[in-house]
Amino acid sequence: MVGLGYWGPNLARNFNAIPGCELAWLCDASGDARARMVGAFPGARVTSELDEVLADDSLDAVALATPVSTHASLAVQVLEAGKDCFVEKPLAQTVADAERAVAAAEARGHVLMVGHLLEYHPGVQHLKQLVESGELGEQIYYIYGNRLNLGKLRADENALWSLGAHDVSVVLYLAEEEPWEFVAHGESYVQDGVEDVVFCFLRFPSGLSAHLHLSWLDPHKERRFTVVGSRRMATFDDMALEGKLKVYDKGFDQDSTSYGEYITRTGGIFSPQLPNVEPLRVECEHFVECVRHRARPRSDGLSGLRVVRVLEELQRSLDASGREVGSPK
Repeated sequence: MVGLGYWGPNLARNFNAIPGCELAWLCDASGDARARMVGAFPGARVTSELDEVLADDSLDAVALATPVSTHASLAVQVLEAGKDCFVEKPLAQTVADAERAVAAAEARGHVLMVGHLLEYHPGVQHLKQLVESGELGEQIYYIYGNRLNLGKLRADENALWSLGAHDVSVVLYLAEEEPWEFVAHGESYVQDGVEDVVFCFLRFPSGLSAHLHLSWLDPHKERRFTVVGSRRMATFDDMALEGKLKVYDKGFDQDSTSYGEYITRTGGIFSPQLPNVEPLRVECEHFVECVRHRARPRSDGLSGLRVVRVLEELQRSLDASGREVGSPK
């Protein structure tokens, strides 16, 4: 486990609990971070040097939860050392860097998995089944997501890259296609040059559209997706204590008795029962199984590359739409 800051300890805890998986190394440049972890995982060796970890011939895989700016370069280093690699999202900050990581994995036949956690959430997986089965209709009209909180300010990434990687991965997972139009607007209210609120719009070849509201400057903590289909609608609310996924039998039907006019249909609401499992545990188990059986992960390097491609295009639009000095407030 490389990177023992905010998220690394959660990954370490889950990998350590998987039968047949041994947490062999803990690696971080911070002495304080290493000291905090020693007592929790006494069987793991501790180091500040990644090279020492990669020199261990008995090591099968490395998980990276380091600063985003290091993800791609460290992933390449791990893969070129002959280890399989799990890397937290996003895979990289540029498409070019993401492509290098994917190429390193493909060239050596190693597993590269990106930690797009929501793709392993039972609620999102069930939502995917509803879309694929046609339960929501023959066509999905649009998707919108809100990822809001009065959250932690970041100086090295804006709300698009910090929060949007989650939501973009879910939209692409549900859509199974890449968008062709990218529009983003945002504002830097707290820190100059770091957008703390971003609004994104995506348009897809099939006619699907998606809207994302991303902010760490908001009075509500919200983690919600809404999917509107031609027959039914569904919401996934990760903050709900019960009924995280709801299906609404609502829409418009043509009335044959009134010359095909559309009438609204308001039926019942159904909340499927979801497995009570920790999504992070499901994600970590999936990686271990892919390493064990040499399988391609659901959120593989190519999936991570697609997310970075969308984020980069949205960032380009965000930059183009930014306020100029002297522009009206």
